[in-house]
Amino acid sequence: MARRTERSVAPGAERTERADAQRNREAVLAAADALFATSSSPHSVSMDDIAAAAGVGKGTLFRRFGDRAGLIAAVITSRLEPLQRTVREVQEATGCAPRQRVLSLLDTSLTFKIENRNLMAAAEDAGLSSPYQAEHYGWWHETLREALDRVPGVHDPDFTAHALLATIRADLVAHLIDEQKMSPEGLRSALAAHVDNVLGG
Repeated sequence: MARRTERSVAPGAERTERADAQRNREAVLAAADALFATSSSPHSVSMDDIAAAAGVGKGTLFRRFGDRAGLIAAVITSRLEPLQRTVREVQEATGCAPRQRVLSLLDTSLTFKIENRNLMAAAEDAGLSSPYQAEHYGWWHETLREALDRVPGVHDPDFTAHALLATIRADLVAHLIDEQKMSPEGLRSALAAHVDNVLGG
């Protein structure tokens, strides 16, 4: 009986394969981000559309991300990572008053949701409607809780962080801007006033 031999891959070929996979991943995320941002109906953006825009086969998308929900979650994560790095730098900077840290955090999150309403709507359509199950929600909550812990007079930073984040849920933001025709500037101003009220300003 002939002996089975494993296919060997040269180290250089492995590196090339990994580099190609990374390029494909970045191309897919960029294509999906652009399609959701520009589509008049983000719910209708399909895996076929994304694969075609990225120049890859649809099978690549399913192997890499599992399903449409997994792909959308990956796009959101890729958009949030640089934002979270900036937030950490601001939060760690000296000379920033505790109340200002809280408002800065919430305003940053709100602005992200305003600018990415289509993407967040697609996430809801894909079954990612509960923000509390998302990894990034845990990060926002913990970072906000830590900021609130430094504000005098806040007796329950954990609950207050949840309550404040609830005021900028993506579905509420989309409703206020797209249905109620509230301007982004007006919404940010209303948030600042609400934070002042909550913190006893």
